[in-house]
Amino acid sequence: MTVVLPILALALLCLLRAGAQVPVQPGFDAEKFAGTWHVTAIASNCSMFLKMKDGMKSSITTISFTPEGELVMKLLWPMVDKCQKFELLFQQGRQAGHYTAAEEMKDLRVMETDYSGYAIVHEFKKSGQEPHSAMQLLTREQDVSPQLLQKFKELMPTMGLTKDMVAILPKSGECQ
Repeated sequence: MTVVLPILALALLCLLRAGAQVPVQPGFDAEKFAGTWHVTAIASNCSMFLKMKDGMKSSITTISFTPEGELVMKLLWPMVDKCQKFELLFQQGRQAGHYTAAEEMKDLRVMETDYSGYAIVHEFKKSGQEPHSAMQLLTREQDVSPQLLQKFKELMPTMGLTKDMVAILPKSGECQ
């Protein structure tokens, strides 16, 4: 038991530190980022995600911004028997492209985007018994190029994510 506590403390410290070192798209432009995106790949160390990842399909995310600069994310996820709707609200963080959701202790950063084709977004959730990190590959079209998937996979280890934590989501005509 005396060995486990320092290891757990160190692991938590590393997770918190990793959340603080996530890069943000230089010169992030919210207006260009707004609109409809397809979630085409996800990598996460969340145990719930890891249990469900093999049955997941591509989903649609609509991103908009309030006049105060808050990010509104509306998601439509295809489930076994229905389309599940979620709406998340993130407050503007310390810099453009960085957002937080205080009540859920989430940190969201747009790591990289070209605005017209793809975006790589990182989320770190600190609350609960299991802090976790996740990356999403968003694309404007449902198709994703092998080069873009490769770029996504190359960024994963920098966020502490491994190959066994990724799901390349198959296309879905559901929840349009």
